[in-house]
Amino acid sequence: MTTKQTHTFQTEVSQLLDLMIHSLYSNKEIFLRELVSNASDAVDKLKFKSLSDDTLIGDKEELQIHIDMNKDASTITITDNGIGMSEAEVNKNIGTIANSGTKKFLKSLDEKQAQDTNLIGQFGVGFYSSFIVADRVELITKKAGSKGKKGTKWMSTGKGKYSIESVDCPNFGTTVTLHIKKDEKEFLDDYRLRDIVSKYSDHITVPIMMIKANKDGKDIEYERINKANAFWTQDKRSLKQEDYDEFYKSLTYDFEAPLTQLHNRVEGNIDYTSLLFIPSKAPYDTWEPKRKGGIKLYAKRVFIMENNEALMPLYLRFVKGVIDTADLPLNISREILQGNKVVDTIRKASVKRILSALEKMAKNKPEDYAKFWQEFGMVMKEGVVEDFANKDKIAKLLRFTTNSSENATQTGTLECYVKSMQKDQKAIYYITAETYEAAKGSPHLEIFNQKNIEVLLLSDRVDEWMVSNFGEFDGIPLKSIAKGDLEDLDSKEEKKVKEKVAKNFEKVIEKMQKILDAQVKEIKVSSRLSESPSCLVADENEMGGNMERIMKSLGQDVPETKPILEINPTHSLIKKLKTKIDEDLVKVLFDQAVLSEGGQLKDPAEFVKRMNKLID
Repeated sequence: MTTKQTHTFQTEVSQLLDLMIHSLYSNKEIFLRELVSNASDAVDKLKFKSLSDDTLIGDKEELQIHIDMNKDASTITITDNGIGMSEAEVNKNIGTIANSGTKKFLKSLDEKQAQDTNLIGQFGVGFYSSFIVADRVELITKKAGSKGKKGTKWMSTGKGKYSIESVDCPNFGTTVTLHIKKDEKEFLDDYRLRDIVSKYSDHITVPIMMIKANKDGKDIEYERINKANAFWTQDKRSLKQEDYDEFYKSLTYDFEAPLTQLHNRVEGNIDYTSLLFIPSKAPYDTWEPKRKGGIKLYAKRVFIMENNEALMPLYLRFVKGVIDTADLPLNISREILQGNKVVDTIRKASVKRILSALEKMAKNKPEDYAKFWQEFGMVMKEGVVEDFANKDKIAKLLRFTTNSSENATQTGTLECYVKSMQKDQKAIYYITAETYEAAKGSPHLEIFNQKNIEVLLLSDRVDEWMVSNFGEFDGIPLKSIAKGDLEDLDSKEEKKVKEKVAKNFEKVIEKMQKILDAQVKEIKVSSRLSESPSCLVADENEMGGNMERIMKSLGQDVPETKPILEINPTHSLIKKLKTKIDEDLVKVLFDQAVLSEGGQLKDPAEFVKRMNKLID
């Protein structure tokens, strides 16, 4: 490319820039933290690449970050001699937002939320923060190892378009120049910039340099303004909570302090340091399929890689932090990490440490744990299935709401459930539904409410998957109240009464079966119902209605099965059938049962016609 080309930002980028520029952003100084962090990442990547290709750096000067301020020109320039970018990478990294979760998040923000939300922390796209303080941003970059003297220049005013052109660029790395807005002149101050670096970026291992004015004011000399020592290597006894909070914020781009941190130095067969954080807020893309964790791996303080699934199981993807070990080769690849004994040992120990920390939080700081559960409860439920070795520990950390709870807030534990079980109760009962309201209002609960038996109300999207793989807790099996028989709830006397009633309805059931033969496997008198006329029940070994709907929504093939229709012989509508079998009433009873369990009718119009006919 030799000529200047103008491009239009991806729609989501334009929307993001507009929100940033026009929102009442309360922490504008963060732009420098973001740009310094990007520069540090670029240097780290070059260091790692140079391990296998020493020609990338050669005898060049020390890898550094320079911050220059020019009051007369109203500019701030951040320069690094890191990995740099090609023209294609500039387009990819700055012109677009690849993450579809970002798009969804942007669409969900209304104007008020846009003003209240800490946007950069939500998106993790720090380069765009430049436009909070600048009305024009220029970037010149050259990829390390690229041939020739040409680099790429990117420029934008943040108003929907950007230009790209080829320019002379003898050195690799990236230079970002911010043309500061008139009302943001406070940042054109040497001490202000130094203070921001000290506050947010002191821990960065790359030297950050600024001009030191000599006494005569003529010669230019740079000095390091950050300590440039790895924060996690410091003695934790010398660190305050504020130190951890600031490091966490600079590491994660989050604006809220973490709920807790785990800082450990391990020496023995394997030497490593880990500094892990449990955030107080879930990131917007927690449920993105391609989202990975937030652990950065270092070997002897040299950055190796981040977001590698070998370091932390998927259900703990919310954990952020750093792991630094002396027992990994510097040139280890992502593929070699998989199944590496050192990594496996660190991973197991880290998981154990995190679960223990959560257990202590639940016991000693219940309010903090309630916040944690609200943000990450659904993710933790995945652990029951994914991490069989720690299943029992995870199960004790789970929280639920039940039919005896006051509201949908999940506060009950399985241990408390077991302690409150009825004398002869043989199972931990649960029901799954699309919403809490649907679970709470299910006709399947009627007998349990009547007998004061607690039932877990499960309406999170992971609940079906979780309970289908749960098995048992403390030796007690979990059982769906919408599947199979419930005979163990009845006393001998109650069973005799129900058997007698069922016998009186044999002819009614036989005629109903003929009418509904295509829709149901079987019709029988219910042990569950006390108020509703009918309900649908799945066979003990078959998929329940809610799970079937979830699988279909995911585009999965679902085997054709028929439910069991249970009827309540004490209900007036069922008693009518004993006098006369009305086909419309029988079909309405089936449709009502479908609706009450959250299903959809195949022919709603026909249902309305039958209802009208019965009411008329």
